[in-house]
Amino acid sequence: MGTSSPSQHTPARDRAPRRRKAQIRARRVLDRAPPLQGWLSNDEDEIERRRWRGQTEITGVEALEPAHPYFGTFRVRSASGGSYEVELRSLTERLNSCGCADHRVNGLGTCKHIEGVLAALRRRGKRAFAAAAREASPRTELFVPRNGDATPRLLWPAAVPESVQTLLAPFVAMDGTLSDTSPATLEAAIAAVAEAEPTTQAHIRISRSLAPWIADANRRTARAEARDRFVADVEAGRETFDLLHHPLLPYQREGMLHLAFGERALLADDMGLGKTIQAIAAAELLRKLRSVARVLVVCPASLKGEWEEQIARFSGAETKLVNGSRTARLFQYDHPAFFTVVNYEQVVADAADINQRVKPDIVILDEAQRIKNWQTKTARAVKSLAAPYAFVLTGTPLENRIDEVYSIVQFLDPGLLGPLFRFNRDFYELDERGRPTNYKNLQDLKNRLAPVMLRRRKRDVETELPGRTVTTFMVPMHDEQRARYEDYHGQAARLIAAAQRRPLTKQEFERLQMLLACMRMVCDTPHILDPNCRISPKLEELERVLAELVAEPDRKIILFSEWERMLFLVRELAEEMGLEFAWHTGSVPQERRRAEIARFKRDPGCRLFLSTDSGAVGLNLQAASAIINLDLPWNPARLEQRIARAWRKNQMRTVDVINLVTEDSIEHSMLHLLAQKQALADGVLDRDGDLSAVKMPSGRSAFVERMAMMLGDAAAPVIVTPAGATPAGATPDREPVAPADRLRADLLSRHGDALLLLTSRKGNDGKEVFVAVLDADAATVAREREHLAQAAGTCSSDGASPDTASEAATSPGTASIEGLAVEIMDRATHDAIERLTATGLLHAGGEDAHDLVRSPSLPPPAEAATRQRLAKCAEWLGGAERKLRMALLLAQGGFAEEAMPALNACLDLANSARAAMNGETEVAADADDATSAPTDAGAAPLESLTATTTAVERMLAEVRRGLTTALAA
Repeated sequence: MGTSSPSQHTPARDRAPRRRKAQIRARRVLDRAPPLQGWLSNDEDEIERRRWRGQTEITGVEALEPAHPYFGTFRVRSASGGSYEVELRSLTERLNSCGCADHRVNGLGTCKHIEGVLAALRRRGKRAFAAAAREASPRTELFVPRNGDATPRLLWPAAVPESVQTLLAPFVAMDGTLSDTSPATLEAAIAAVAEAEPTTQAHIRISRSLAPWIADANRRTARAEARDRFVADVEAGRETFDLLHHPLLPYQREGMLHLAFGERALLADDMGLGKTIQAIAAAELLRKLRSVARVLVVCPASLKGEWEEQIARFSGAETKLVNGSRTARLFQYDHPAFFTVVNYEQVVADAADINQRVKPDIVILDEAQRIKNWQTKTARAVKSLAAPYAFVLTGTPLENRIDEVYSIVQFLDPGLLGPLFRFNRDFYELDERGRPTNYKNLQDLKNRLAPVMLRRRKRDVETELPGRTVTTFMVPMHDEQRARYEDYHGQAARLIAAAQRRPLTKQEFERLQMLLACMRMVCDTPHILDPNCRISPKLEELERVLAELVAEPDRKIILFSEWERMLFLVRELAEEMGLEFAWHTGSVPQERRRAEIARFKRDPGCRLFLSTDSGAVGLNLQAASAIINLDLPWNPARLEQRIARAWRKNQMRTVDVINLVTEDSIEHSMLHLLAQKQALADGVLDRDGDLSAVKMPSGRSAFVERMAMMLGDAAAPVIVTPAGATPAGATPDREPVAPADRLRADLLSRHGDALLLLTSRKGNDGKEVFVAVLDADAATVAREREHLAQAAGTCSSDGASPDTASEAATSPGTASIEGLAVEIMDRATHDAIERLTATGLLHAGGEDAHDLVRSPSLPPPAEAATRQRLAKCAEWLGGAERKLRMALLLAQGGFAEEAMPALNACLDLANSARAAMNGETEVAADADDATSAPTDAGAAPLESLTATTTAVERMLAEVRRGLTTALAA
């Protein structure tokens, strides 16, 4: 048996004290309050948290007044790298001061830096610390306490020299408190101390917290006085509210004054009341009164273009939109304009550089709900921006929870709402686990927000508003979206280049029309042309817009898009957001449409009306007070038709019109085209505007020039001629337009997307017959037949005699125009014919069918569907064969296991190709056909690969033969 060391046999009398000490420590742990749960805390909990942080996060304490080892000033360094100065004037009461934000805001009278100094002093010796605590500070202290209402006060020592009493007597009441805490009186007291004898000064300490308090109080007084002076000067004619190119409405003047003289203020007006204009006006006012020179606008990327246009329209001030790489951005920060516009993502990356290089006088946060979550990187970066003036703009300062407004206001004045833990305690009812269950004291919250927040609802300023407001949000493209857009743009540009040398053929002009339409579709989303590409920045922007609009309980919204597939995405978004909607497109039967319209009008829960241009004419939807255009039509008249669904006679509310426009695109150009066309209409029809400024394009060269400008410069005006029509002013040598194209243009101009189908087919007698399917009722179809019949007597060009036209017009159900036989029918009749044809009861006579118009809501004709199916089969088959070759190469190189993933991909593609070949809608692997991956875990990889490869090769050969036969047929 080995001997034990002495440490293994400690006598029981030596172990007992250690055991008792351990029991005491364990009892402290057991008696300690449980950790905080959720938001459930009290002041003692928060103080204890700061004590713990003071003991664990403070890395250094340096005495700056060696003559005062306990009641002096200390420099404190924390683990995070920060350095602050702490003033101790009491070791028992929370009357000490620190320069950190937490001490200024938390209302506790302490912070981790103060607690860190106290802990360091205790470590020097408990007895000495206790003795100092009993003696208290030997100096008279003038300071701002932070454990109450933050009113300056005096703290007297046990013995006060007579010279100090005499010096401070003019400022002290009978009870020893300050007789007046106004900034002027405090400044006089500080000046008196500064002029006193050094021996007297040594017995008085003026806290460093006093100067910022006086400055804040002076600023508040000066702001109110400056506003009153400016308003008086305006009334006396010495100043003016008209600082912009367009006059402000009365409520907008109030908003301008609130921002400019509030210095750091929140403008929370409803959407459509012109927050941007009010902020621009406030900046211009401060440029005039305070000589501010640099304004930083922080907004979502989609609004940068909107800010540029609004500044140009209302102010004309120099504006710079920051874009590009970091190197490019830094160069732009070094050369700021009066308005420098950045997006939130750039602030996250560049906040320090913006402070150092731009050095803004004013920071404007637009759509400031982006910082509503106080713990996010975006919120932290934005709150680090430094400027004497700050304007926060948001129509929804509170979207989901009241602590969102806390985060927004914290950027303006961190002390206004106090610390978050006290805010939550004051305005939320919390359960036993610290979770919020309800609100409370909301009137108190409103009162505390009043100094910085101005909020007007539409109903508050309804009498001051125009009949409608228009807001355009510029939306940047996604990289993939831009690549697809540029494909169409390049092809269109080549056609325009050819048109500058010679007239385009009819086929070329039609192709140009198609390319322009594709560019417009891609501006919404490539999904319209490619169902597999679900990219749409507009949809993301729309979510933000809808969230703001539906925040008003009684708000109803009409949303228009020319493209039904875009509306499909919007419908999914509405479902995700929990919004009830009505659906109104060309594919919806008439009875159902009426039901959807009635539901939107009468059901308070149905807030959204989704419509193509089929709903832009004839509907009365005054229940709505907002219209969103996801895309803009070429013609301002059609745009007005959309707006007129809600903005019409007897509409008692202002209607907000919101346009989503893709930046640097054909849509951007269309804004100028619409403005030009509207200027002409306003001048001629409404006698409004300057007609001398409206220029008429002349000749083919003008048309080509405008098209070239459109494709080369997103800000250039555009003219686009309807398909088949002759451009305005085109030269006579232009190739004549075919009657069929004129028929198409005529029907589209009068029916829009209600024209579901226009197709031509040669009948058994060799004559061409046109079939037009309208998404309309029987009365509308009858009126259309009558219209075409009346036109037959006057439109007999291209060799068609009036007799021929009359003969065609008298055929049952058939009308005629320009000698063309046209069959007009409604959707229900067309669908019935299609069903009977599909069952074989009817036979579609004639041949060479050609669609001039076909709505996406109509299923493709059988021949086209077959071609699409075979093309997809060929695509999948080619992919399967490539994967098979890859698998064989890997296997032959000795990598049988590595070949299996390629073979599995080959199997999936082969099954898809076979399904397409057979007309199946779903692909299901057939285990008996050896077309799924081997499942025998015991088989060698090479053996499994060989067996599967043989089966796949047979299947691919079979599909290839079938595809060749089908294509030949």
